[in-house]
Amino acid sequence: MATISLPTANRSFAPYTTGEPIMLPKGAPPKFNRIAYAAAHVVADPLADNDPWLEASVDWDKTIAFREYLWDLGLGVAEAMDTAQRGMGLDWSGAKELIRRALEAARRRPGVKIACGAGTDHLDANARVSIDDIVRAYEEQIETIEGMGGQIILMASRALARLAKDPEDYARVYGRILRQVKQPVIIHWLGEMFDPALAGYWGSQDHMAAMETCLTILQDHAAKIDGIKISLLSKEKEISMRRRLPQGVRMYTGDDFNYAELIAGDEDGYSDALLGIFDAIAPAASAGLARLANGDLQGFHGILEPTVPLSRHIFKSPTRFYKTGVVFLAWLNGLQDHFVMIGGQESARSLLHLAELFRLADNARVLHDPDLAAARMSKLLSVHGLA
Repeated sequence: MATISLPTANRSFAPYTTGEPIMLPKGAPPKFNRIAYAAAHVVADPLADNDPWLEASVDWDKTIAFREYLWDLGLGVAEAMDTAQRGMGLDWSGAKELIRRALEAARRRPGVKIACGAGTDHLDANARVSIDDIVRAYEEQIETIEGMGGQIILMASRALARLAKDPEDYARVYGRILRQVKQPVIIHWLGEMFDPALAGYWGSQDHMAAMETCLTILQDHAAKIDGIKISLLSKEKEISMRRRLPQGVRMYTGDDFNYAELIAGDEDGYSDALLGIFDAIAPAASAGLARLANGDLQGFHGILEPTVPLSRHIFKSPTRFYKTGVVFLAWLNGLQDHFVMIGGQESARSLLHLAELFRLADNARVLHDPDLAAARMSKLLSVHGLA
């Protein structure tokens, strides 16, 4: 245990004493009865001579080491997604190098899971583009990833959200792409709370109307679809869609507010997982999923439920800044040596937010070494003249 003085909402400080962490498993990675991907972050190079808001400099060794850590816990890696600051610090050139290195590391680990994001983010955001331009952009990234042997996660396109006039434009783009892919893909419906530029995706501001368009596309191309990840932070919408999926198409929860109950499921089915929060709570996710695979539903909830308040805090509005909390926790846990992010995003959350994150992470038992975490939190407060 460790004791630290943390700032509070009433502009004072209060002592906080940590509890016991979850023990990291030893030996072979555990087996699960759910597919579970962690959308993994990238580790910035803190000594790069660059302009952080304009240039992304990645510490490739530490970044790949973090993926090894996730695989050791039995989790899959969802690579080059929004958790890796894709389109929010990491451009397609950097994502391509990240994917290459991660797939190379995965080949040394037979049996591990990895899937990689393909999108249209190399299109000029200010240029006038056509539907054909968007299709070609998707094709370029898909061809690159498939050429490296990677499975595709078909990411939502800001360009398509900007250009599309109606649901038929989405059907045209996805239809042309899905007819070409070499193996079934995971489609990603990322809500506007994660990326405001994706508001109105699938041709409607109403999520339920948008769902109808998406379900039609899934039905028309079911043989080319492994599953769909939806990130709408609404368990009701996810369950509604899950019950209507074509046979053989999985639901991957992207709901960082309600993941525990969605993964556990109900009498009509369950969700697999593709979650940014699994980056931050990997030991708890691994331990909980192992309990679920052994038929211990109570044990699963006992481990995962305490992580939900932490996740809701990390992903609170503005949700797109959740990456700051994810990287902060990786630093507290000694999984990287600094709290620096590409794009300068370490400044996106307040000290009060980070102090509460520390408390909630301890309550969830996901501080690997409380003494180290407290020492690093104290250093952050000192840098800001508060310790």
